[in-house]
Amino acid sequence: MLIGLAYLNTPLYTRDGKVLGDDYRIGGIGDPKKHGKPAPIEEDLIIDSDMPPWLKFKHLNGYFNGLKSIVPFANHTPEYPNNSFPAPVTAVPIYHDTPPTPTPYAAHPDYASTEYTREHHPVRECFIDEDDKIAVPDIYAFDGVPQNQPDPAIGSHTVLGLRNDVCFDRFGRYGPYGLGYSISEGGTSQGYDTEQEGAEAVWAKTGKIDYSRVDWGVAQERCVERNSARFSNGTKESTYDAIYSEPESPESGLKKTDRIAVVVRTYVGFQWTQLAIVNFRAMISELSLKSGGEYTVHFLLHVKDNEAPIWSDPSVVQGILDANVPTEFHSMCTLWSEAEMKLYYPGHFADAIENPSNGDIHGVYRSAQMPLQVFALQHPEYAHFWNWEMDMRYIGSYYELLDRLGSWAKAQTRTLLWERSSKYYIPAEHGSWDEFANIVEKELNASSRRAILGPQIFPGRMSLKSEEAGASILPPSCARGGNPNECGVGEEADLITLNPLFDADESGWVFAKDVTGYEMVFAPPPRRCAIVTASRLSRRLLAAMHEEMWRMHHSMFSEMFPASMALHHGFKAAYAPHPVFLDRAWYPFNTIEKAFNGGRDGTTGGHGSPFDLKNEHNHKGTSWYYNSEFAGLLWRRWLGYAQMDGRGNNGGRAGEGSLRGGLEEESHKDSSGRLCMRSMLLHPIKWENPIERP
Repeated sequence: MLIGLAYLNTPLYTRDGKVLGDDYRIGGIGDPKKHGKPAPIEEDLIIDSDMPPWLKFKHLNGYFNGLKSIVPFANHTPEYPNNSFPAPVTAVPIYHDTPPTPTPYAAHPDYASTEYTREHHPVRECFIDEDDKIAVPDIYAFDGVPQNQPDPAIGSHTVLGLRNDVCFDRFGRYGPYGLGYSISEGGTSQGYDTEQEGAEAVWAKTGKIDYSRVDWGVAQERCVERNSARFSNGTKESTYDAIYSEPESPESGLKKTDRIAVVVRTYVGFQWTQLAIVNFRAMISELSLKSGGEYTVHFLLHVKDNEAPIWSDPSVVQGILDANVPTEFHSMCTLWSEAEMKLYYPGHFADAIENPSNGDIHGVYRSAQMPLQVFALQHPEYAHFWNWEMDMRYIGSYYELLDRLGSWAKAQTRTLLWERSSKYYIPAEHGSWDEFANIVEKELNASSRRAILGPQIFPGRMSLKSEEAGASILPPSCARGGNPNECGVGEEADLITLNPLFDADESGWVFAKDVTGYEMVFAPPPRRCAIVTASRLSRRLLAAMHEEMWRMHHSMFSEMFPASMALHHGFKAAYAPHPVFLDRAWYPFNTIEKAFNGGRDGTTGGHGSPFDLKNEHNHKGTSWYYNSEFAGLLWRRWLGYAQMDGRGNNGGRAGEGSLRGGLEEESHKDSSGRLCMRSMLLHPIKWENPIERP
């Protein structure tokens, strides 16, 4: 209680530097009507020397302030990172007696606007059904943010062009796709067991859409056909020369739009749930149908039975689909097996320098890129391919996320791009993005390392056929004598990753030497890696990977091969600093820098890498990493399910502490209501509704 009172008597500062008085009266917000039940107070902890040091940091509470705590963004004061007062904050200010009303969220361009049609081909509206009667619904957002909701500790909304002044609750995000109404009505029968006050607003315009007979693959095909005039032709062939060819020039002055595939990797035996279904309905609606076919979502289904004749017997394929994929997604699936990959990549692959997993070179664990490379060969209509995973979730619009990631990467100069991409961006420590870029340049100059630009030369390197023919991978803006700051600006990125591109050499990453096919008489080739395979790859990068594999029998571990091929052959590669949140208040802020950029010369690579097996624990409290404990906890709280808060003895871990959230707590008269989060990526989400927990 004393800490809570101390907080209430501490001056708080808004984003424009104004002091929030006791009545919070900035921009007319007025007094909080009351304060809800305060968050629990954590005692200072003494951590044993053999325990992770971050366990001593106290948990943040602002994530769990709900709809009734929303304030205009100008009045929002983040609990963390904040230099004005120490976190955590235990008070829960409540400004609304009932939840505010959400409004439709417009993430796409205004396709009907003069500004758009002046430069682009018209976009014809797409529908869910073949009779053009069921329009694609909007998602809904709330204007403002719950007071004291933390800012991202790593990455940034504003740098990428993502909005950070609105928040999404579960019904505004998923209600349009079936959350909150029954399967008999065409919904999911999920969300009934959670707090629902005001949720009906999201169905006021469209009603509750019946998804029971939707064929998403056919709906996407209709959409592309309807808008075919606006797309770049790509190539009609899957030959080597065609894959490397430049896109055709537009026949008129209007800009053509490249098509992008979102390839979601799934497998036989994956346990589909209604919440997984609603997530992919959202993805297809927002990325494909709402965009007029700019994106198309596919499922790449791994068939583990190598004896199954998936390329010769349609009845076998149908049986696999019936047993493993909801009917509405059948027409989006491409099946593959490791036996099939051995046909595409035959011949002898030499032993790896190291093979910690003892896996086969054609196996999905070591070579997840193989089926994606083959998929790209089979689909030359796409310029780029997002490699996506089943256990990733996004609060916000999928279109806004992928569109802004692509636009941001396109705008980046190649000069020092590898160096900027080797480091986590921590705004509280680094300042603005320009200040961060200056820090990177100074660290490079102090390190005696040379900046990376263009193809790399090293002993044992072999050339691609395009390189043998004298083709340059660098755009004209990188010509000798030009402005280095303009090099690559306006060039689409060949690789966009969601974690830093780190130097795997001597990094302590367990698969750093899973490198196959290179001459052992030389040192291992230079390598870069991005943990979590989710990334966007260009057609030409995948073609280079394919050639290295079938012609040279080169390979590397799944998360290392795309980045290393981009490094070797001079492709444009960028780590996009998307917002990542911490579950605790790390103090001082440079402790984040030391933990996450503790590698060689202040990067994420080499000795001290955060991806070293002994350092990866630092990611457990982040919202984005394969071993995160916080991502699942926050996601399930946002969905409305009670969770153990992770605040047990010795700093607390997943599954410890007290049961918090859920229907009873969110419905209590002193509650701030259900959670409303700003846009964020979360991974891994291994289960959602607790009754479905494996």
